[in-house]
Amino acid sequence: MWRINRRDRRHDDTGFDDEVEAVLPAPQPLPEQVASPDPTDSSGIVSGPDPSPMAPRHAADSGDEDFVDATGAIDSPGRPPLRGFGRIPVHNVRPEVEGGRLPTYSVVDEEFEVTANVFREGHDAVGASVVLTDPSGNRHVTDMHQIEPWGLDIWTARVHADVEGDWTMHVEGWSDTWSTWHHNADAKLAAGIDVDLVCAEGHALISEAVAHAEKLCDTTSLSALREADATLTADRAPDSLRQVINVFAFCQAMRTHAPRTLTSPTNPTPLRVERRRALYGSWYEFFPRSQGAHIGVDGQWVSGTFDSSWERLDAAAAMGFDVVYLPPIHPIGTAFRKGKDNTLTTGPDDPGSPWAIGSSDGGHDAIHPDLGTFDDFDRFVAHAHDLGMEVALDFALQASPDHPWVQQHPEWFTTRVDGTIAYAENPPKKYQDIYPINFDNDPDGIYHECLRLLELWISHGVTIFRVDNPHTKPVNFWAWLMEQVHRRHPGVIFLAEAFTRPEMMAALAKAGFQQGYSYFTWRTAKWELEAYLDEVSHQTSHFYRPNFFVNTPDINPIYLNDGNPAGFAIRAILAATMSPSWGMYSGFEICEHEPLPGREEYAHSEKYEYRPRNYESDPNITLLVTRLNEIRRAHPALQQLRDTTIHHAPHDNVFVFSKKAGDDVVIVVISLDPVWGVESQIMLDMAALGLDHDDTFTVHDELTGADFTWTRQAFVRLYPAQPAHILHVRKNAR
Repeated sequence: MWRINRRDRRHDDTGFDDEVEAVLPAPQPLPEQVASPDPTDSSGIVSGPDPSPMAPRHAADSGDEDFVDATGAIDSPGRPPLRGFGRIPVHNVRPEVEGGRLPTYSVVDEEFEVTANVFREGHDAVGASVVLTDPSGNRHVTDMHQIEPWGLDIWTARVHADVEGDWTMHVEGWSDTWSTWHHNADAKLAAGIDVDLVCAEGHALISEAVAHAEKLCDTTSLSALREADATLTADRAPDSLRQVINVFAFCQAMRTHAPRTLTSPTNPTPLRVERRRALYGSWYEFFPRSQGAHIGVDGQWVSGTFDSSWERLDAAAAMGFDVVYLPPIHPIGTAFRKGKDNTLTTGPDDPGSPWAIGSSDGGHDAIHPDLGTFDDFDRFVAHAHDLGMEVALDFALQASPDHPWVQQHPEWFTTRVDGTIAYAENPPKKYQDIYPINFDNDPDGIYHECLRLLELWISHGVTIFRVDNPHTKPVNFWAWLMEQVHRRHPGVIFLAEAFTRPEMMAALAKAGFQQGYSYFTWRTAKWELEAYLDEVSHQTSHFYRPNFFVNTPDINPIYLNDGNPAGFAIRAILAATMSPSWGMYSGFEICEHEPLPGREEYAHSEKYEYRPRNYESDPNITLLVTRLNEIRRAHPALQQLRDTTIHHAPHDNVFVFSKKAGDDVVIVVISLDPVWGVESQIMLDMAALGLDHDDTFTVHDELTGADFTWTRQAFVRLYPAQPAHILHVRKNAR
């Protein structure tokens, strides 16, 4: 039942010598499963079903006493550890969410790093592999490599998943027989001892590698292996051994085909792989009721419609946006309707806030009659699709006092001790026109009603939902709702509009929100931007994907309150290059900036009135916005979040970072000063750019068309009229 490691067959009556390793036989495949091949083929990819992550941990048959000691079952190679330590210990696998209880998130073909601590007793070498198992059960194996500092036993690999769906991920540690033999050969050659034995062991190892290469029909490796074996066994002389261990082709073949023993997998953790729009996209928000709105012959406002909004759809597409986001399009209540700038006094022309949903015309499943009909909406969505854009719809779970739910389902609201329904408050602010939902009185009823609403709008072509204030609703509600939608419509995306505490924002992302609003709006200083970019790209990118909106109907950033077009340009460039998803609310392109006195809000807020605009007015940064979206589409580096590096510039208003995706490398150098010119040296991390320390290379400025020749140190001069370089690293000019 036991076998002894080939390296030392000595033993005594009491057990194995301390230089001997005992190895359990490999477990038999579970029913209807195929044993995992080992080692990997030359491509590093192994196909075949992977044991289900839900299968019970391996334990010995109760009747087989050889596998059982006084405390219970013994670990066996090829199975997750019973007591936290595999035969080859593998610890601290990252990325991981909530101890593996919740999925890590990725999108199709998004490359990400997996790390783990892998080690073993004694001096024998170890190896490690990342195993991604796709929804069909096929294993995709990528070998890891050890990184400095060597004493910390950190292993890493970059991997990606190539199809949507629910995958699993685990790391396998294994005894590296090839590296152990190669190290011993080097050491014993230097010491002049045991060369004959080393050659014999090498022959045995090569024989196993040859068998594996024959199985895979790897003729190139077979040639190198057989040639080395012939040299090694001809005379078993030191010179022959020295020659063999320094042949590159032989070493490569052994790395691929030498046996990997004592394979020790970690428990699989879930990995959800989504479509690319979950990570990358440019968003444009506008109010349909303002598009084409005008004063009629009777002196009253006439609302814009879906049909009159087609022109804005065309403009958004021309600027290169991928998603058009609409605030709520439902009937608006009249009770406690807010007037201009959120006042309590309303006039006959005040349309009310779209977020005060519900009237006698219907609720969340209805369209405001001023905007048109469902047929009009369907044509609007179809036109957006024809232009290559998706439509995102606001999903605001709240109701006006006139909403049909108030009469039909009073249990879906909170009733105060005086018998009145509680309206929304954020003291000192009061929102008398909005009733929050109570999710605890009748969870089954309200949960399924929300699911019904989403299904309705999905049936009308909506593929993305921007969720209003999700942090004011239970997290477990969102987890349930989004999982139900995912099962039926895995391509539907949810954006969390949550400007709140970090833990809540993280929880919403872990619960299933593909994207979330971010703190970018309030990060303006260099140190703030550096810290935040590091956080979202490295610390939270495995579950939280930010969407950098430069403004919203609720937020008129203080940085832009003076109306300086350079400030608008700086913020647009930052958002479009720092995050793979960015967005802007209509009016930003013409530098709208007038604030309510002392507030971070727009005067004449479009939330409470019609705002038709002249989009040809000056100042105007439409051309810049268009160019930014063109650059983003041309560069995969700007479509990803994780491979981001911050570089050094001594000037406090010069911010430098780079992004890399495969061979595509982009360096962004931007001035944070919208008033004065700046100049500075910059010092680049050449390794992060895929360059050698002393390389000279060419960069092409995607904003101006200029070319520069740079080294690891460069000089930049930027002005308010030209506040940034977006530099494509074109070639190595060594």
